[in-house]
Amino acid sequence: MTPRPTFPLNAWYVAAWDAEVGRSLLSRSICNEQMVLYRKQDGRAVALADACWHRLVPLSLGTLVGDDVRCGYHGMRFNADGRCTHMPSQETINPSACVKSFPVVERHRFVWVWPGDPALADPATVPDLHWMDDADWAGDGSMVEVKADYRLVLDNLMDLTHETFVHSSSIGNEALAEAPFEAMHGETTASVRRWVLNEEAPAFWGAQLGKPGPVDRWQIIHFKAPATILLDVGVAPAGSGAPQGDRSQGISMWVIHIPTPATDKTCYYFWCHLRNYRVREQRLTREVLQAARGILLEDETIIEAQQRAMDRNPGRDFYNLNIDAGSLWARRLIDELIDKELAEKPAVHSIPIIPAAKALRA
Repeated sequence: MTPRPTFPLNAWYVAAWDAEVGRSLLSRSICNEQMVLYRKQDGRAVALADACWHRLVPLSLGTLVGDDVRCGYHGMRFNADGRCTHMPSQETINPSACVKSFPVVERHRFVWVWPGDPALADPATVPDLHWMDDADWAGDGSMVEVKADYRLVLDNLMDLTHETFVHSSSIGNEALAEAPFEAMHGETTASVRRWVLNEEAPAFWGAQLGKPGPVDRWQIIHFKAPATILLDVGVAPAGSGAPQGDRSQGISMWVIHIPTPATDKTCYYFWCHLRNYRVREQRLTREVLQAARGILLEDETIIEAQQRAMDRNPGRDFYNLNIDAGSLWARRLIDELIDKELAEKPAVHSIPIIPAAKALRA
């Protein structure tokens, strides 16, 4: 029996930061599809299947010749559409000689790929991350490879209660775990809202605000299926009007988290911290980046340990608390996308094999 998929294929996934893709061959596994990424001479990003048509040697072990990828084993060349343009020692090119080409969109400092049906790849459905390109917001991010199902990363982000216990030295405190929250959902989105009012700021946020006294803190989590989470987070002096919509005396961040499934049990975790204060201070950008790396390392440790425990206990169901409402909605939305693809997948009908002797008699 074929295992149930853990991710939909008809969706845009981040394959790389834009700066990672250039005039060299970058190998990535996206949704169990081995891909090779590079840029043409005009700057356009390309994604091809990372396996030569001839003997399946990874094309990423080859070289670029103009805009073609040349296999490093026997020298076959493939253009950006995946068509073979050269075969060694022969003039005639086999018309079946091609490799799969994947739709690519470059937007919001990321290179997005579509591993599913190319006919359904609509660039308009790329998640909106316009803060990445907005001069009023400054920041940077990175990527870490996590040895765990990407949905465990989403679970972690849809319930930030864990900050109290996993990140107690930086962004967590006891007040956060006890604060009320509300969870909502749409057709492809889910959100969780939480306010912590008139409490001491955690160490990281207190240093960023730079003002003494209690704060009002907000965490508004936005999930877009299948794998994008935006955190609208920040603090303001208690009673300054932030819960009513006036954040002018506080500081805000949009924290972008995109765990792209590499395989069923590994993912590329892309993240970026963007702030709306002291936007011209590159030093602060570096400080926030370093602090975020430490926080993400703590998450990575927990999530990978969770994956190992799941592998040791196959079939063990999770138990859920009220705080899991957001992650449950996120998983349900992912499952609905998977169910839709499974329902639309053409049925495979077996063709009876007629024995040769019977076929001759007919």
